[in-house]
Amino acid sequence: MAASAQENSGINRFGLSEVHPPRTAPANVDIIFVHGLNGDPHRTWTSQHTKIFWPAQLLPPVLEEENARVLVYGYDSEVTSFTDGVSKDKIHNHAEGLVAALAANRRLRKATERPIIFIAHSLGGLVVKRALIYSSEIRGPKTEHLRSIFVSTFGILFLGTPHKGSDMAQWGSRLEWICNAVMPKKIVDSQPQLIEALKSNNETLQNIDRQFIQLMSKYHIYFFHEAKPTDVKGTFRYIVEEESASPNVQDVERAGIQADHSHMCKFESDSSPGFDLVAEGIQRYAEEAPATIKTRWIQERKSSEAQKQAAIEEIMPGK
Repeated sequence: MAASAQENSGINRFGLSEVHPPRTAPANVDIIFVHGLNGDPHRTWTSQHTKIFWPAQLLPPVLEEENARVLVYGYDSEVTSFTDGVSKDKIHNHAEGLVAALAANRRLRKATERPIIFIAHSLGGLVVKRALIYSSEIRGPKTEHLRSIFVSTFGILFLGTPHKGSDMAQWGSRLEWICNAVMPKKIVDSQPQLIEALKSNNETLQNIDRQFIQLMSKYHIYFFHEAKPTDVKGTFRYIVEEESASPNVQDVERAGIQADHSHMCKFESDSSPGFDLVAEGIQRYAEEAPATIKTRWIQERKSSEAQKQAAIEEIMPGK
């Protein structure tokens, strides 16, 4: 499936692909789509019935005045890529890759300070969270270009991302349900060790949740939850319950989409349930982002200069 997506759409399976250019160059904002577990940068966002790839076919007309550039990001999203292996934190590896790819793509286009809006489905939201945590912690002069992703991000729309795990057991069960929802049944049944490995990684996921809370006030955030259950081995259940996907957080928007977990990120047309909610959120963020991010970069430069002066004072007092 991954190969066909690449052949048919011209979208790279891994890394960034621009799927819609701005109306006039340069763009005013970058909109980045990040898929989740067992996802694909084309298939995740494409209706199985109408074959509509909504980031390129339905969203651009909504963003005509905002002059946005739309990109999708692909990465190795098989279950093994979310579990412990050579690295103890594979999600961090994905996050580093996302930050590096975005920083390079934008720097080559002289667009380091351009606002960013993320749209993430399911566990892709955890990759985005971890990417922003990683970018926010960068302070070294030789890697400060990677900090630009943290500074430039204006908003995030999370579609069915698990945010709130009240205990380890809940995280484990939720991850198992996500696997059942997005993976072929024969793989789930034949490779139970992969599911167990993902469940054992839930402490990493909870740490991401806790760390991101410290950054939330910087961003405009919109939580979306699935409003239809998924048939999992003959039992209908919500893969990521409303309380986890759309927790009640002050000054954060939340809404339900009348679709199950796998289909809440696929719109057959601009009249599909949930499309107006998601598209309006993206459009509003794209409209508001430039002024806010411009101010944030002014503050960032002042802060950076103050830190450099403080470092000089420490080395050479009185200078």
